[in-house]
Amino acid sequence: MADRSLRGMRLGSQSLQSEEGVTFSPRKISTYQAADGTTFEVTFAADAEVPTVWESPKSGHEGRLIGLDGKQVEPEESDTKVARTHWDMLLERRTRAELEELLQERLDYLRARKGQHKIGA
Repeated sequence: MADRSLRGMRLGSQSLQSEEGVTFSPRKISTYQAADGTTFEVTFAADAEVPTVWESPKSGHEGRLIGLDGKQVEPEESDTKVARTHWDMLLERRTRAELEELLQERLDYLRARKGQHKIGA
């Protein structure tokens, strides 16, 4: 038989844990301003590096960090690499002419497997 103290409580309706004795980690609140002038706050861990740009959770617009002086913080120019695409990597290893030749060979092979004949050759 189920414990009588739980009788009447619906499953999932209330947590059985309390916040008593819980110590929260230190936090800091950063304010951001969107291009339309609206501001919003984001909570970060006290030791986190705060980004200069953040997306508003309500509007989805990009907001810029407001510094302690009340002005928007300028984003730093970063030395991050631009992501290379598969196409970029292919062009590092082969010329465009070589890639076109390989494509044509592969298409010919696939057409031959399906019983199709090369058109225009």
